[in-house]
Amino acid sequence: MAVRVLLVEDDAGVAGALAESLHARGHPVISVARGADALHHHRAADLVLLDLGLPDLDGLDVLRKIRAVSPVPVIVLTARGDERSVVRGLRLGADDYLTKPVRLAELLARMDAVVRRAVARTVPAGDVVRVEDVEIDLGARRVLVAGHDVGLTTKEFEILAVLAVRPGTAVSRQQLMDEVWGDAYLAVSRSLDVHLTGLRAKLDRPGLLTTIRGFGYRLGRD
Repeated sequence: MAVRVLLVEDDAGVAGALAESLHARGHPVISVARGADALHHHRAADLVLLDLGLPDLDGLDVLRKIRAVSPVPVIVLTARGDERSVVRGLRLGADDYLTKPVRLAELLARMDAVVRRAVARTVPAGDVVRVEDVEIDLGARRVLVAGHDVGLTTKEFEILAVLAVRPGTAVSRQQLMDEVWGDAYLAVSRSLDVHLTGLRAKLDRPGLLTTIRGFGYRLGRD
């Protein structure tokens, strides 16, 4: 499956080599070096590969601006491997996060998983799950708590949706990662923890999303 890729990378050598490799595998690539150009071109892409060290804007700001207006999958590619940057990227809505140098085979596998999730997650409009005063509209991808939209990120919503279609049922950690990330072995355990922390904070309903020690999670109280 050909994927239209927007590559946001200011190092011409890295961008050229990566674009050539992706082209060779049938993926059309638009390559830009500035954050402003990324904001202009992201709607023409099926997937964004985003460097964080850009000359005009911080990549995390670019991610935040894209995520405010579009659900397009974003994989962050960066030399910043510190935990703070990883956590910020995930909380701002990155679908995945890879530290340079990136192995092409791993990048292609993660691209495939991210795009398959985006294509496959087509829940019919009208499917709404209610747990206490939390209303989860699976079709509209919107969550209301006591009537107020809580504005979840893409990953936070997807985690909640997996639990919401099985209210009151324990879902294993491995199953949750497999359904949200596409393949459990590609998922970073820390990523799940970060998104669960953000999800719980936004729902602000202690005890509603519970951890089952040594197994997984459940939505709904005993």
